[in-house]
Amino acid sequence: MIPIPTTISTPTMAGGINPDKTTFTTSRRKALSGKSGWAGLVHNRRVFAIAIFASLGGLYIITNVTSMHSFDSRMHSAVDSTSLKGWLVAILELGAWVGVLATDFVMGVAVVVFCIGVIVQTAAKEPSSIFGGRFITGLGVGSLSMAVPLYNAEIAPPEQLAITFGIMVSFWIDYGTNYIGGTGPGQHEAAWRIPLALQLVPAIILGVGILFMPWLVNQGRDEEALTVLSNARGLSPDADLVQIEFLEIKAQYLFEKETSEINFPQYQDGSWSSNFKLGFYDYLSLLQDRSLLYRVSVGSLTMFFQQWTGVNAILYYAPTIFQELSLEGNATSLLATGVVGIAMFLATIPAVIWVDQVGRKPVLVSGAFLMAGCHIIPSAGWVACTFVWIFAIGFGYSWGSCLTCRVGYNTSFEY
Repeated sequence: MIPIPTTISTPTMAGGINPDKTTFTTSRRKALSGKSGWAGLVHNRRVFAIAIFASLGGLYIITNVTSMHSFDSRMHSAVDSTSLKGWLVAILELGAWVGVLATDFVMGVAVVVFCIGVIVQTAAKEPSSIFGGRFITGLGVGSLSMAVPLYNAEIAPPEQLAITFGIMVSFWIDYGTNYIGGTGPGQHEAAWRIPLALQLVPAIILGVGILFMPWLVNQGRDEEALTVLSNARGLSPDADLVQIEFLEIKAQYLFEKETSEINFPQYQDGSWSSNFKLGFYDYLSLLQDRSLLYRVSVGSLTMFFQQWTGVNAILYYAPTIFQELSLEGNATSLLATGVVGIAMFLATIPAVIWVDQVGRKPVLVSGAFLMAGCHIIPSAGWVACTFVWIFAIGFGYSWGSCLTCRVGYNTSFEY
């Protein structure tokens, strides 16, 4: 067994690990990890199951009820106003931003907050309840959007299909429930309340699954942590792969602990105020240290420009976009929106299979050019609809599937 380090006194790079040794251990771990792509995705069934549970945090997108007649009748003051209709989308994103800042949210708490928001939306009688419910839901979404990708990047293979799968399923649920009571004036309110309520299903499954997910924490319980990691990998605690991963985690923890003790000895009493100040100065160091600032900039700007691709306009306003492109009837526009979900999900599959062979940079660059072309090329009618679907394909295989794990790799391991 490789000896467990107890101190790190001479870090040679940001992260406290010698570059040559890092290269060796990374290559060694890659060799021991086995297959990548689709084969690697299902190679370790236990880790795959854990990743699926964690990725249920992506199954929250039930967005297209705003195009339903009964929703329009109930919330007409919000739907008829262009600015307020924009806020129906923006208020969730605002809540998500606040949720990301609430770093003390563990996944279990985020699930509870999310469920409260969903219940408020489902029972809404007026627009104010929808706005309030979406903001609360956004708090949970933001926290899950931060925790889930990092958790999967740390403990599971990086291949993630749940978010695009959730988008596809939600679009077709909207299409199906749109026929409850008809698509016209007689449409029942269950047509839009059911899709909103169904968001509780993956959230509850995630909440239950969290009880069985292994969490490695910085509590000095090394042997227990090693046992959990070996169980997750299905290997002996003495296996090289388990030992390498554990020592990387341990080394990172010791480096951060010793750095904190050296830089902020006055905040080591374990009180809430001291922990808060340590967290504040940790974040401040991300802006003061050049190497850390570079890593934060790469992660932040790539996610920033992911949103600037226009994908949220497609996901949230697809029925309206298709109606503006001369597709008559909300049922037809919802059907076309369902095709967006299928195209995006199917495009994610090649990324799962071949991204390790092709490389993430070529995938991201090609996807960016493909999406840009769909924006730039003049078109109308069914040709424009086709470009919307091509855009969904371009986003699905590139910036929708590869970017999350790329940013996850750009962050440090913290257990």
